[in-house]
Amino acid sequence: MNDAANPLLAPPHLPYALPDYAAIRPEHYLPAFRAAFDEHLAEISAITRVRSMPTFENTMVPLEQSGSLLDRVAHAFYTVSSADATAQIQAIDEELAPLMAAHEDAIRLDAQLYWRVKTLHDQLDELALDVESRYLVERHYREMTHAGAGLDDEHKTRLTALNQMLSTLTTTFEKNLLADTNELAVIFDAAEELDGLTDGELSAAARAATERGLDGKFLVTLPLFTGHPYLASLTRRESRRRIMEASRSRGMRGNEHDNRAVLTDIVALRAERAALLGYDSHAAYVTADETAGTPDAVADLLRRLAPAAASNARTEQAALQAIIDETEAEPFALEAHDWAFYTEKVRTAKYDIDTAALRPWFEAERVLQDGVFHAATQLYGVSFSERHDLVAYHPGARLFEVFNPGGSPLGLYVLDLYTRDTKRGGAWMNPIVSQSALRGTAPVVVNNLNVAQPADGQPTLLTLDEVTTLFHEFGHALHGLFATVNYPHFAGTNVFRDFVEFPSQVNEMWILWAEVLDNYARHHETGEPLDAAIVERLRASETFNQGHDTSEYLAAAWLDQAWHRRGTSDAVTDVDAFEAEALADIGLDNPAVPTRYSSTYFAHVFSGGYSAGYYSYIWSEVLDADTVEWFRENGGLTRENGDRFRARLLGVGGSKDPLEAYRDFRGRDADIAPLLKRRGLG
Repeated sequence: MNDAANPLLAPPHLPYALPDYAAIRPEHYLPAFRAAFDEHLAEISAITRVRSMPTFENTMVPLEQSGSLLDRVAHAFYTVSSADATAQIQAIDEELAPLMAAHEDAIRLDAQLYWRVKTLHDQLDELALDVESRYLVERHYREMTHAGAGLDDEHKTRLTALNQMLSTLTTTFEKNLLADTNELAVIFDAAEELDGLTDGELSAAARAATERGLDGKFLVTLPLFTGHPYLASLTRRESRRRIMEASRSRGMRGNEHDNRAVLTDIVALRAERAALLGYDSHAAYVTADETAGTPDAVADLLRRLAPAAASNARTEQAALQAIIDETEAEPFALEAHDWAFYTEKVRTAKYDIDTAALRPWFEAERVLQDGVFHAATQLYGVSFSERHDLVAYHPGARLFEVFNPGGSPLGLYVLDLYTRDTKRGGAWMNPIVSQSALRGTAPVVVNNLNVAQPADGQPTLLTLDEVTTLFHEFGHALHGLFATVNYPHFAGTNVFRDFVEFPSQVNEMWILWAEVLDNYARHHETGEPLDAAIVERLRASETFNQGHDTSEYLAAAWLDQAWHRRGTSDAVTDVDAFEAEALADIGLDNPAVPTRYSSTYFAHVFSGGYSAGYYSYIWSEVLDADTVEWFRENGGLTRENGDRFRARLLGVGGSKDPLEAYRDFRGRDADIAPLLKRRGLG
């Protein structure tokens, strides 16, 4: 292909260097990657060929400037491969995975580059660098050492082979999961089988069926986590059972999409790599460069929380069983697929709240404009304007220009709300362009959710959980938009994995904040606000069902640790048995409360970036809960508070040790007490 005809290789010409998705075709990606690899290697060679001794200006600055083309191409492609993975895109992803792994190793294991960085690190106190530049040297040296740059050539060769095999396997895991999730979407013949769903939910199920050529039927697609939001509403127990059974069988049906052998291979190779790098386990390797420091620190936190969570879940279970015994003509033992349905009955009885009935007050556009955007405007002074003249990677993705207080341009925000067969499950944020003063780039960030899309003309009514997800992911987006750094290495959410969830979790606090909720929670037909008494009951019920919710999360976090604390001699032949043993070990093996993700569909750790790091959510929540207390103590949703949080935390990106940044914001280390109170564990 003629490079001149490849829009990925042309200089960016759209606002904010947005990729020209209208012109990009799948066949452009691999040639663009190959050209970008070559350019990046040439840039690194130019650094290492310098005969003079290393200086910050002849080593670190060109290192940070290098790879800009590769960053553009990679961000453009991986945005598409996660959100619109057609068969053609998946094929490219599979071919690309080992190539990308090999290229990354060629850079971070380069002996001459490592020598130059190490030389600067050894002289750090003599260099008179500013704070961000000094930290840049420290992080590059730490990361290259951690990656294996100090190994001899023989071990580097094996390390590179391991990384390439792992990249292929993790890509396979994600491909298998997407295919099996699509195959296991549950088909219902009649609306009566979905009794309890709203008209909008039925419309979404009918639309999904029609899109698969199943006119007249109803298709319930599966979210990434165990279970389904519809389980809280469906009155037919058999329908609930079918959905839960489909969800829990993903990746373990003995078909071509079975992930058991894939994940055990991933675990074994990660253990071998960790040993090669001098660590007892993959968990030890990962946590060594996180705020946690060691797997034991993670285990201490999880074991501290698990007994109380499990006890609370058993108390909740007894209350649900009592409802069944009292109300059902033929009582039965509570099972996992019953939990959400009877939880809503208990919630209604205890708090007079039916969360499913709240959906008319959570119309998606209003939640976005008058809730998510409104809170950001009140807190940070930013504003948003939709750009209909720009094209994203999919027709369903919308673009908004974001402006600073005073009107100066800040960046672009892309929202891709709806589920589709080509989109991986879950919700996430990723950058398309990262901010860097050195490169002169401004941020373009994406939020992806998986909300079922109703028929044309029907409103999109969100569940409270979906509202929470939108606020959460927008917290990541704000982090990506606000980080203002010199060096691309520190851009956006490039922070420690067990810190990255903190800003997003903080942003959830505004969901029930009075001036935010009153602005967006309006009935989509009448405009009536959500009744104040209901709001108070929602606040009163915030610790309700926390035994279940905390247990299912902790079970997944522990399962991740169990897989990744294994050494090279600890082979696993039975995935189900291993999982059962791990959950029993921490006392979270209640069949009525399954782990949030079972191993075969645990994408966070087997195809995402959270391997040995799923604990990050609860680890970050210690900071989050403590920060919520700070906002409450200091007046809440004010520009003064927002400016402080933006300047001292969000704005520094990864250019500062995250716990140092937290102390700068809070004035002290975080206290765990607010988390224990929030989770009902105190």
